[in-house]
Amino acid sequence: MSELTLTVMRLGFLAVLWLFVIVAVQVIRSDLFGTRVTARGSRRGGDGRPAQRAAQQATPPPQRQQQSGGRRGAGRAESRGRRGAPTKLVISEGTLTGTTVALQGQTITLGRAHDSTIVLDDDYASSRHARIYPDRDGRWIVEDLGSTNGTYLDRTRLTTPTPIPLGAPIRIGKTVIELRK
Repeated sequence: MSELTLTVMRLGFLAVLWLFVIVAVQVIRSDLFGTRVTARGSRRGGDGRPAQRAAQQATPPPQRQQQSGGRRGAGRAESRGRRGAPTKLVISEGTLTGTTVALQGQTITLGRAHDSTIVLDDDYASSRHARIYPDRDGRWIVEDLGSTNGTYLDRTRLTTPTPIPLGAPIRIGKTVIELRK
């Protein structure tokens, strides 16, 4: 082999070795110091989307008002159903104990990924572990997203999307979450 080929191979090997060292240091650093948490409210506030969503939810469509206007007591039955509906998601066990998230009709994702709604710093949680979302009947549904260690609703491992009863514990690793009024 020529001297030039040997030198290029040595430099290439050296570059790969340094790349490995840098990646190893980054992994050790993230394990020691944890992940960086960003404030979610400030990032979303600038584009006005949450304000639009809240306005759309506050005013029902005109067709719905006309339809329910002809039936007596239909509006009262709907408001009774909403009155018992959960309004917040509370973390009762785990590293985020005491954290509360208001339920505003949007999907809530749980996991270790930085773009999750609730970022879990839990060794037993997957990056995209589970999601909680409302269905058309106003119930909240929990769905496991193919996690390794599973999602449990009141000691039962979830295999399909399941409605969440009020106050039932949802366990993801060491973290326990509940829906409350």
